[in-house]
Order: sequence, then C-alpha cells, then structure tokens
Amino acid sequence: MITKTDLEKLNSQNPKIKYGFAKELLKIGLDNPELLYEHFDYWVELLASDNSILKWTAIDIIGYLSAVDKDNRIESLMPDLIKKLHGGVLITCNHAIFALGLIYQNKPNLKNAIVKELISIFGDKFETNECKNIAIGKVLEAIKPFVSEIKDNESVISFIENATKSDRNATKKKAEQLLKKIVK
Repeated sequence: MITKTDLEKLNSQNPKIKYGFAKELLKIGLDNPELLYEHFDYWVELLASDNSILKWTAIDIIGYLSAVDKDNRIESLMPDLIKKLHGGVLITCNHAIFALGLIYQNKPNLKNAIVKELISIFGDKFETNECKNIAIGKVLEAIKPFVSEIKDNESVISFIENATKSDRNATKKKAEQLLKKIVK
C-alpha cells in the first residue's frame, strides 16, 4: 500500500529519491494499479505540476488507473489529457498518447473520442517536423493493438496512409506494417 508519507518522496530535494520513487510508482501502476487508485486526486494534482517528470509520471499513472477506475473518474480528466496530447510538446504528447491508449483499452465508452483525438494529431504544431513524425509514430503504436476495431474506420485508415509518407523511416515503417495487418 502507498501512504501519504510515501508520496512525500516525490517532494524530496534529492533527485535519486524523487525520481527513483516516481519510477517505482510506474512499476506499481503497471502491475497493481489498484494500489494507487486511492490517491487519485493526488495524481490529478500532479498533472499540473511544474516538474515535467512528475507530470509525465502522473499522466502514465492515470492511464494505468483506467484499468481499475470503478468510480468512473477518468472521464472527467479527458479534456486535460487531450490538451496535453495537442499541446505541441513532444514528450508530454507521447505520455498522453500512452495514457489514452490504455484508457481506450479500459473504457469502451471513450473509444471513439480517443481515436478521433489521436488521429487528429496530424493537424498539431510541434517544435519541429521530426517531433511531429515521432508523435505520429507513437499514435501508430497506440492503435496497433486495436486493428480489428479500427480497420473499417476510414479516418484511421487515411491517417495510417498519410503516415506511410512520413520523412521519418521508423514512422513510415510502422504505418506500412499496420496497413499490412489491416489488409490481412
């Protein structure tokens, strides 16, 4: 069980303690998200943290918590996660993509809205075109497990086809492989 005293480690001046514990929390979120659920409000607070690493940790934890969200609290966080998705900051965007992919898996009522937001990343502005291509690649990774659900969605297919024209080889390959999977 994680206590409020444990959470104080995230306020430590010692980076090894602070970020070591953040890493530990992510492992707990992956393996036993129910142990973090009682601190839901704390993770919501961290979403607004000035400390990027703690903000990214909170985003990922929110994604993990979607698996155990018996009180349906995740839905109210969607606007904030979507804002982070479309904020144009690559690493924050990538964490939002990760969390939204998990929420897609765990919250069927949010699937359509999530897919729509993920594929609309094509219209977002990033610091560089390379950053945008990396984010598009992350979206491709996030939707890959749901091929059977998205294969008839024309907007998703169009997104993937556009990604095959990416300047970034890794993104281009991900898109080509995903299209092959869909055609099967």
